[in-house]
Order: sequence, then structure tokens, then C-alpha cells
Amino acid sequence: MTDLTRLSIAEARKGLTEKTFTATELTEAYVSAIDAGNAALNAYVVTTPDKAREMAAASDAKIAAGTAGTLEGIPLGVKDLFATKGVHTQAASHILDGFKPEYESTVTANLWRDGAVMLGKLNMDEFAMGSSNETSYYGPAINPFRAEGSEEKLVAGGSSGGSAAAVAGWLCAGATATDTGGSIRQPAAFTGTVGIKPTYGRASRWGTVAYASSLDQAGPIARTVEDAALLLTSMSGFDAKDSTSVNIPVPDFAAAVERGVKGITIGVPREYRMDGMPEEIENLWKQGLEWLKAEGATVKDISLPHTKYALPAYYVVSPAEASSNLARYDGVKYGLRVSGKDITDMYELTRAAGFGREVKRRIMIGTYVLSAGYYDAYYVKAQKVRTLIKKDFEDAFNAGVDAILTPATPSSAFAIGDAKLAADPVAMYLNDIFTVTVNMAGLPGIAVPAGKDGKGLPLGLQLIGKPFDEETLFAAARVIEKSAGGDFAPKQWW
Repeated sequence: MTDLTRLSIAEARKGLTEKTFTATELTEAYVSAIDAGNAALNAYVVTTPDKAREMAAASDAKIAAGTAGTLEGIPLGVKDLFATKGVHTQAASHILDGFKPEYESTVTANLWRDGAVMLGKLNMDEFAMGSSNETSYYGPAINPFRAEGSEEKLVAGGSSGGSAAAVAGWLCAGATATDTGGSIRQPAAFTGTVGIKPTYGRASRWGTVAYASSLDQAGPIARTVEDAALLLTSMSGFDAKDSTSVNIPVPDFAAAVERGVKGITIGVPREYRMDGMPEEIENLWKQGLEWLKAEGATVKDISLPHTKYALPAYYVVSPAEASSNLARYDGVKYGLRVSGKDITDMYELTRAAGFGREVKRRIMIGTYVLSAGYYDAYYVKAQKVRTLIKKDFEDAFNAGVDAILTPATPSSAFAIGDAKLAADPVAMYLNDIFTVTVNMAGLPGIAVPAGKDGKGLPLGLQLIGKPFDEETLFAAARVIEKSAGGDFAPKQWW
């Protein structure tokens, strides 16, 4: 029998429908893969094999009865940011030690409704704050890819590094992830996987640990564009429990995948041609445009003039919202508690011990920009910049552009413990330079593997779409996926 863990979700669905194998057999294959590989990749912080077997048995019964859901029997990993009832949910932070919620996030509930199987909770940057998964209390997730001729461990990207590593390393068929400034798209680009951040409001945020509430959005990481479309269809939908959830129908995204790009216009923003951009990133971008043109798309140069302000504005808005959201973690009702001489002392000791360095940094930045003397100078100004960034995109789309093509990241995956990035937080923040604008404007964006660098490491391209037009992104990403035609599977070393 074919190694079941190497099947795409679409292929696995076909095999289950045709009864070539059972959901239990598929799940056992992934459980075995996790047992063999997770110690090396550190993708999962908790595994739930017994729960997975129970869910798989229920899926087999539904398949036999002819009542299978759209993801019946498909084993998935869940980012540790999503509440899973009775199962470890700690946002990869020490401060939520031992927390097991009594409720299920809407996104995961939607997946279980459609028959998916939970394999466990995936590693991530603490509270989703990071671009390399190195801020996790559980240590970094390891990229399944290595540079040719090297055994150096590389980051899997962040904050959804565990999701990307698990999907690329065949430890789950697909994974949930979240994206606040690039946390789906950057890890996907680093690991040769596909990741889509849908339009803000497309998927519910209820039951997902909040980082920056006006920016956070759930989405999937998968091995193919079609798989990402299948997962997003299930994850999406209106939720009355989330005031930012938008009440519009969810299309069958998978039906749009093979639609093609004939007659659509692809915008190329001149501001994304950054100084010092590696030549291989520039060449990949040009190649992506050629592929789209060859399939009937028109390419048009556009300007997004406020792009250069996006990163600084993002690093005002997101820490401000984080400092407010993380105020609830105080050691009183749940999670870590460090005793003190009085309640104020207990708060201070608990938060000092419970939060990691990067989380503390962002809380302090956020508290500073929201303070009385600086609120107008920083936070209000950043929100005004955000409005201008949004208008740049609106102007481009109103001028006839259907989607925008950019690089996904400024480089391939870098080494864990990179001294330059460890010493300079701003250098690390620059990893999000191509992705933060999408969150600031609330738009959908997809990263798709498109080539490799000189070291044999994957590189991705990003497509940005109109609000709630994920279908065009899936169609265009599929053209790039087909045209690239490369093997984006790592050589197994773990």
C-alpha cells in the first residue's frame, strides 16, 4: 500500500470514498509518523492518539452508512491557539500552564462537524508573537527542509511554525493556523506548503486565543492549493458569537481551483521591489508573472504608495491590541500562579514568570503607545496610516486589478538561533515586510511554493485579492503551482 501520509487531502478523500483504506488505517499511519518524527521536528506540543482513533472509528461508521462529511476521516493538526474542549490549549505559553478549555473554537468545531480527525496541538510562537517559532515555551519547531549538503537546523517560520512543519513533514494531512501579520503565509513559504489567510471576517475568531483582534484571522496550511481550498471551505462561515464575523455565503472554494486566470489582471506593486532584495527572489517574482501571462492573465504595474509605512504601523497597532488582550492572564482563575505577598505581587510574579521575552517586549510597547501622553502620537497615527494602506489597495482594485502578485518572504528559511536576528528584533520583524499590508487592509492573501533558492530551499510567491474573493486567489495560485511543477517535498532525515 502507498504510504498513506504522502496522500493529499483530495487523494485521501478519494481513497476513503472508494474504501481503498479506512479512516482508522489513515489515522494510524499519521499516529505512527508522529511517534517516529515529532521528537526531531517538535511540531506537536501535545498529541491525542486515543481521541484520533475514536474520531476515526466514528468516521468509518459514517462512511459505511453513506453519511460522510466533506472532510470525513481526514487527520488534521490544530495550532495551539485554538480552544479544543478538554485538550491542552496554551498558546505555547507558560502562563496558560495546564489550561484545558470547556469549550471548542468555532473553526475546529466546523472541522469536526465535517468529519475531520484531531491528531493533536501544534507548536507556535508564544501567543503568535514571532516569525520563527523560536519564542515558543516548548522550543522551536524544526523545518523538515535542510540546505543541500548541510545538517543545520532551520526555522519553520512563525508564528504557525508547528503547523507548517507538521504538514511539510507528513505528520498531518493539513493544519489550522492563524495569521496576524504573515503567520500563515511566511511559514508556508519556508516549508514548501500552501497557506491562505482569508479575508478578515471570513472565519470566526471565537475560541481562538487573541493576539491583535483587528488583525487575527484563521486559515489553513496544506500541501496543495486544492487541499487548502477544501480546508478553508470547512473552516469558514458566519458565527454570531464573533462580532467581526461577516454573514455572507461560503463558496465551494475547491470548485474555483481549476478556473484559470484567463482575462484577469494581475497587479505588480513597484513598492515591493525592496533595496537589497535577493536576485533569486526577484527572478522568481518575474517567473511567476510569466506563468500567469502564459495562461491568459494581463500584468499591470501598480503603486501602493503607503507600503513603506505598513511595518512600523503594524508594530504599533498589534502590540497595542496585544497589551489589552493579554491583561486577562493574571494567575487568578486559570493557568500559572506564582504566589506573592499580596495580590499585586502575585500578578507581577505570575506575569514575569509566565510570559516569554518577546511577549513582554510587545506588551510593553503596546502599553507605551496606548499611554496618555503617546496615544495620539502613535496609536491614532498608526490607525490613520492603516486607512491609507487600505485605500491604496482599493484604488488598485478599482482600477481593474483582480489580484496582486508579490514575493512571500525576503529570503528562504534561516537558521535556528541566527545571531543577527536574535540580537536585533527589528531585523526579525522585517521577515513580515511583504505580508503585513494584507492584514492591515483586511484582505485575503495566499502563499504558494514557486521555486527553490541556490541551497535547495523552497521559496514562495504571494497573491493578494479583493475582499472575499479568495476564489480568484485559489485559481491563480493553482496556475503557479502547476507551472512550478517542482517537487516541494523535503528529503526525509528525521
